[in-house]
Amino acid sequence: MNTKKQITVLIADDHVIVREGLRKLLETESDIKVVGEASTGRIAVDMALKLQPDVIVMDIAMPQMNGLEATRQIRKESPESKIIILSAHSDDAYVEGVMALGANGYLIKQSSAHVLSEAIREVHKGKAFYSPTISKRLNKQQLKSLDRNGIPNAKVGHLSSRELEVLQRVAEGESNKEMASNLGISIKTIEKHRDHLMNKLDIHDTAGLTRYAIEKGVIESSVQVTIL
Repeated sequence: MNTKKQITVLIADDHVIVREGLRKLLETESDIKVVGEASTGRIAVDMALKLQPDVIVMDIAMPQMNGLEATRQIRKESPESKIIILSAHSDDAYVEGVMALGANGYLIKQSSAHVLSEAIREVHKGKAFYSPTISKRLNKQQLKSLDRNGIPNAKVGHLSSRELEVLQRVAEGESNKEMASNLGISIKTIEKHRDHLMNKLDIHDTAGLTRYAIEKGVIESSVQVTIL
């Protein structure tokens, strides 16, 4: 009788069909057990704290709270859980920025089921894991800049937690008044965060912020999700 402990996995993605597909793929692996599914970043954070999964497979573009902010919070509140990011974006600068938030692995959404299973096993061992196409592009200097957990030693410049949340809500069409109500802070504070966000990105209109959010995968784009 095999008494080896299974690797527990939480799947976070706002598309039901993607979650169901990932669950079915992972259920064929005897050493992996899916213990929960989350449809938003906020739910992912709550479930991570409650279930303490070994590995979390995290989408980026999710409502209420995107996967980037969810990753940041989970790394702070539940550091034992390893996080694998699933994204349609694969440029090196973007990958490094995401990994700087504390993710342990990064897969493009076209990755095969075999690669996902391998990634789960590797990050569970404490190793970093990248999609093969990304790994091939990372030169030795980039790899040297990562610590043993795959996190850049030098902090990559990126938006603050609140700025990222404001960016997502702006791109999703929320007004300053709606953001203030939903986040429980004043309109003046929202305006301050919005100004800082625009100045940091050098983007000074809502349309530009929305385009930026789509380009960086903060909100859903027209990219088709296919896990083969």
